[in-house]
Parts: sequence; C-alpha cells; structure tokens
Amino acid sequence: MDENEIGTIVVDRAVKLHRSLGPGLLETVYEAVLVRELERAGLSVQRQVSVPINFDGLVFDEGFRADIIVSNKVILELKSIENILPVHKKQLLTYLKLTGLKLGYLLNFGDELMKNGITRIINGQVLS
Repeated sequence: MDENEIGTIVVDRAVKLHRSLGPGLLETVYEAVLVRELERAGLSVQRQVSVPINFDGLVFDEGFRADIIVSNKVILELKSIENILPVHKKQLLTYLKLTGLKLGYLLNFGDELMKNGITRIINGQVLS
C-alpha cells in the first residue's frame, strides 16, 4: 500500500471519528480511537514515536514525538484546537524531514467540520 492509499484511509477514518465524537475532546482521546480504527482497517500503527535528531555526528532522541506513524510511511500530527497556526504545519514538516518520510497529515479535531481541519503535507509542500 502506498502513501496515498494510506492517506485515503486516514482521512476517511478521521472524518468518521469526528462525526461520531464531535469536536472538543482531548487530543489523546482522538489519538487512541484513531489508532484503533486504523488498526481495524488493517494498517500497522505506532503511537508517540520518538523522532531522533542528528546533529554534528551525534544522535539525540529527546524532544520530538510523532503522534502516529502509519505503516512506516505516513506521519499523523493530531490537534484539538480552535485554529491551526503556521507553527503546527512547520512541526509536521520538521518531522517529515527528520524521518525522511514523504507524506504527513495535520488533523485538527477541534474544527467544527473535519474536512476543514485536514492539512496534507508532502515533500515540503502544504496542501489543504
């Protein structure tokens, strides 16, 4: 399964989850339920994955944690906030650069409509 196929499943399950639970819950609630939904769809899912930083020949594991990595191909950064800010997109872009992965989704479950809370980032470009 390629990144785009995984992305289609992620978006479908995120919308379903948002319709069922609505906005306003903690990120950790959406994370736990989304992980279960993605696993039920047959995907391999990791939660709170350490993203190491390589600097000057040293590796640092501190500081960065990707919310969800799906099938070692797609990073999901979850939020449950009023508005997405540019810093949130930069955060996901940084995770993509550090891991070498090509595709990421910023999913804001705090938005009234989930379709408005989905930002797709690929190869350093932000696509809504």
